[in-house]
Parts: sequence; structure tokens; C-alpha cells
Amino acid sequence: MFKKILVANRGEIACRVFRTAKKMGIATVAVYSDADARSPHVLMADEAVRLGPAPAAESYLKAELILLAAKETGADCIHPGYGFLSERESFARACAEAGIAFVGPPANAIAAMGDKIESKKLAKAAGVNVVPGYLGEIADTDEAVRIAAEIGFPVMMKASAGGGGKGMRLAWSEQDVRDGFEATKREGLASFGDDRVFIEKFIESPRHIEIQLLGDQHGNIVYLNERECSIQRRHQKVVEEAPSPFVTPAMRKAMGEQAVALARAVGYYSAGTVELIVSGADTTGDSFYFLEMNTRLQVEHPVTEEITGLDLVEQMIRVAAGEKLSFAQDDVRLDGWSIENRVYAEDPYRGFLPSIGRLVRYAPPAATNDPSSPRRRGSRTHVVDGAETSAGLDSRLRGNDGGGKDDGVRIRVDDGVREGGEVSMFYDPMIAKLVTWAPTRGAAIDAQVAALDAFTIEGPGTNLHFLSALMQHPRFRSGNITTGFIAEEYPDGFHGAPATPALLTTLAAVAAVAAHAQVTRARLIDGQLGHVLAAPGEWVARVDGQDHAVTIRDGRVIVDGTPLDATIDYTPGARTVQVNGQDPLTVAITKQRDGFTLTARGARHKVRVLPAHVAPYAAHLIEKVPPDLSKFLIAPMPGLLVRLDVAKGDRVEAGQALAVVEAMKMENILRAEKSGTVAAVQAQAGDSLAVDQVILELE
Repeated sequence: MFKKILVANRGEIACRVFRTAKKMGIATVAVYSDADARSPHVLMADEAVRLGPAPAAESYLKAELILLAAKETGADCIHPGYGFLSERESFARACAEAGIAFVGPPANAIAAMGDKIESKKLAKAAGVNVVPGYLGEIADTDEAVRIAAEIGFPVMMKASAGGGGKGMRLAWSEQDVRDGFEATKREGLASFGDDRVFIEKFIESPRHIEIQLLGDQHGNIVYLNERECSIQRRHQKVVEEAPSPFVTPAMRKAMGEQAVALARAVGYYSAGTVELIVSGADTTGDSFYFLEMNTRLQVEHPVTEEITGLDLVEQMIRVAAGEKLSFAQDDVRLDGWSIENRVYAEDPYRGFLPSIGRLVRYAPPAATNDPSSPRRRGSRTHVVDGAETSAGLDSRLRGNDGGGKDDGVRIRVDDGVREGGEVSMFYDPMIAKLVTWAPTRGAAIDAQVAALDAFTIEGPGTNLHFLSALMQHPRFRSGNITTGFIAEEYPDGFHGAPATPALLTTLAAVAAVAAHAQVTRARLIDGQLGHVLAAPGEWVARVDGQDHAVTIRDGRVIVDGTPLDATIDYTPGARTVQVNGQDPLTVAITKQRDGFTLTARGARHKVRVLPAHVAPYAAHLIEKVPPDLSKFLIAPMPGLLVRLDVAKGDRVEAGQALAVVEAMKMENILRAEKSGTVAAVQAQAGDSLAVDQVILELE
């Protein structure tokens, strides 16, 4: 077995690999850029080596620096994490030449599957279903238009070396191809150093399902069930679950066997994922097609670990060391249901624009591990001051370790950040992964809703509310989902999860109890002038424009004449309120001038709460009207102004594209909110923009 492992990556995945390595008794080495000098993955490792400046191209993507760090520290193996592009064929070969083991597949398999065009040809030759399309090199936009028309709209344009949702455009018409082909080439070149694009038929009502593979160097390959990854935004996965609510045992077997056949055809070993596009309209399960093979560990690997009991990182390390798999296909179990939500630094209320900045407060929900269980399904990977807080998953297969049935719910938080840290513009915006396990899908979803309520992040905007809304959405809960789910269900953007009347009633009670508690505490201050005033027992709480009469008397809370069937646990100054009843609830609370901002169940509610005898006078208060900023084009996020399409004096129409800003390797088109003439231009292409910086002004 290896003595020392270097992880050629950062953040959450580096922490994840280090945790398993420590469990196996392997020393650890971290690499870091200047932006990550005090990051948790650096503090967690036994040794750390600086690579260079913050931009990934000058640090994490420099293979020669990573190999030098391995040689200097005496590391005898390198794990690429989720890739960071360092899993490329050349890097794997360089590791072999340096006598350092690469914890991943062989270089020839990486080469074969790394090119989406060539991989589809290989898949077809191996008997794997492939999507109709054009796999040759496309010279220019005119040729792309002709090819798309021959295939038949809609089509998908994809960067050949793409991944992670980057370098992809959906085209419903010839104009869409003309508008998006060059942008797809640019994103492919900027993110992957390859501007080749291929075009394939877009499968309508598509579901994104992937098969997890694991193979050793002795010819043994197994599939570890499937994952459903259909909930995506801009082709970026948001929610993953295992197993899929759509896949039948017969489908699972057919998909798995085709995935294994493909892996065997290229001599694959280590962990890998075969991604499939599946027609949700075909209930026979026969309409599934090969998309690509990811020759690395996937971000969503925890849900597979949760239902199989395997530590995939440990298995990868053992395979790299030449060990045989200790189990066969028939030994792979499917136990319960697991769901993963990706917590991103993005603002869903502003069109999901990237958000960066300091994590002023970061408090993930507590992980739930049962120490008495011989099969520790949960795994807390949250890191505090460089110290891991629990061990990883048991590497044994569920059902083979003598453990009894566990009907509990498990919560797992995989992250690589800490309070006070910085979400940087240079790297992926993912902050953490929230993973739940339960015996049933419904219970795993309910556990997600409760855990998201308990997840506190202050500083950059996050998608916590949006994730909670997804978990509560009836269509998601039914399992009737496609890759177009978010676009279809939120066509006008996200404005918070809808609240039930029962929730609004509870929030009114919470606000009144909090106000009553604060007034009661104020009465205890010594040295006050005059006599001690009694705390009001009658309150009026306005939630979402609706007034609720709340009475607090003898320890009871009555809302609109009905006693609240729950207890409310609140201490003045606390950031959360616990509502304990038939439907337990965690409510985040922030004091405002005339009430509170209460956050629960995927939405933020501003609640005005006043004593009942004061509330009628509130109608006479004048509300401040926010200024009209529609005449300004304002940078919604920090980034690089790639292109400015207008000049002073140009006439523009509402909805017209005015500029392109690149942030976190994604191009964002900024459009005019209204028609007008450009009065002034205050930024130029190539400028680095700060958030809310004015780019131009209309008149």
C-alpha cells in the first residue's frame, strides 16, 4: 500500500480524499494557490506545497508544478480529485514516467473517453446505444447550421472536451445555431483548451442518468447501480439521487452491462461514470443513449456510497495499488435512498448570478451518525481548523458486514470551507454538498428540507432557498422530472418557495413570541425610569401582506383564535428558532426595525410585528420607494467584461444584448431592461468589473 498521497485538487474533494487516506494510514500532501493558503484542505493535510498565484491556470492546472511537489515531498501516488483537468492523458503518463502512481484510470482510457467525438464512435463499436448526431469536426457556423438542419431541430451543440455544463448550447432553430456556435467554441477553448464542437439530436423530455463503474487492473469491472442527475440548471447538476425513481431493475441491468462493455473495450480500471440520456417519454426503458464517460470520481459520488456502503475513494486507492476488487457484481447491494443537493454561491433571486465574498457565518446542519451501528452510513466531512470531525464510510458492502437493518435518517455534509473563509471568483462556486439517506425516497427528501432549514450561510448569496423549494415541489416529489425541470417550473425566475397557510400562521406566532421575549427581557434592565411596564400579550403580525392576531397568555400561543399546537423555543439574540410540534421546523431569524426577517422552507419572509394597540397606526406610515435603476446597465457580479456590443449614441431595445461578462468560467449575457439611447459608456472590453459597477447609462 502507498505511504504518502498528494491530492492535485482543492476544497471539498481534497478534504474528502484526505479523510479516507488518514483512515487507511496514508500520509497526505496538499497543494494550494495563494488564494487557498489558509483553506481547510491545506490545514487538514500533513504537508502542503504552494503552487502559484490564485488563477487555476497559474497553479492547479500546471502539471509540472504538481509533479514537482510530489517529488519534493516523497509522495508515491497522486489523486486528481474531481479532475481539475489534471486527469488528462498527458498527466497520467507523466506520473508513470516519474514513478508515481496515478489514482485513476490508465492514460489510454482517459484519451479514448476524453474526446466526446471519439468516445461516441468507440461506444457505438462496443454495442452501446448512441444519440443520432454528427461526430466530425465542424469548420464554421455555416457548416454547423447545415448539419443541424440535417439532423433535425432541436439539437445540442457541445464542446468536444467539455464537462460540468460548460460549452453547451441548445438550438431550436437556425438562428439559435448562428447565435450560439461561436460562443460554444469560445467556452470550450477557455475552459478546456479545445474549441472543437459536435452536434447531436436533443432528446425531448430527457432524463440524465449515469452508471457508476469500478474496475481493477485484473480485468474485473462492476457497475454500482445508477444515479439520477436530471435536476440541472444551464446543464450544471444541482440535485442527484440514487437510485433513480424512473429506472426499473431491467433497465438498470441493461444500462449497467452496456457501461461495463464500454469500459472493457478501452481497458478501463478505477472509478468512472458512464452518463446516459434517457427518454422519459418511453416507459419501456429502451430509449437510453450514451452521452460521455467521465474518467474520474464524480462530485455526486456520495449518493452511490450511501446506497452501497462503499468508500469509492478507498477503492480507487486500492485499485491503483494493484489490489483486486474484493466483491463481484452479484455482491453489489442497493440499500435505501440517497439525495445530494449542491450548495452553490449564487443568488437565485438575481437570476442565479455567481456570488463571491467572505463567509461571515457558516454553520452546516449537524451530521447524524449512529455509533452503535456497525455500518456507519453517515459521514460528516465538515472541517474545522483543519481537523476532521468524523471518519468516512465503511468500505465494506452493505449486507455483508453482519449489520442489522437501520431505519434511521442520515445527514452528511461534504465541504471544504470554514467560517471566515472566502468564496473566490477564481474557482467553482460550490460551497458544500448536503447528502441525506433514508429507507425511502420520500423520507430522504423530507430530511433534505429539514437539513436545508438548519443550514446557515451569511455573506455571499446561496441557493439554499431554491434547493428547499425543489425538495418541496410536488413534481419533484412525484419523480416525474426531466433535465428541463427548472426551466419549465421557474420560467420567470425564482422568487422563493410558496408558503402554505399553516406555515404563515406558524411564522406569525414565531414573530410574536420573539417580540414578546425581547420586550420581556428589556423589562429586566436595572435603573429604568418610572414603573416597570407589563409586556404586551396581544400582538399583530403581518406576514406576506396578511395580518394575524396573536395572543400570548399563560405560556400558550393563540393565532387568529386558534391555539398553536406546538412549542416555540427562542432566546433573544439567537439566530434560529425551534418550533417543536407535529411538523418540527427550524426558522432563521434576523431582527429588523419593526419586526423580523424569518427564513424557513425555502423562502425569506419579512414579518412586521407590533403590539395590538399600536398596529392600526402603521397604516399611516409612508413607505420608501426604491430608486429606478433601469436606465443603468450594472454588473450583477464581479467578472471580466468580455464584450461590449454598443457605443455611445446607439439606440437599444428592451431585451437587447448589450454586454458579455465572464465569471467563474461562464459567459453571462447582460440585456437592456428598457428601450433607450446609450448616453454614456463607463467600462470597456477587457475591464475587470466589481459587483454593481455601472457599465453604461441609457437616456
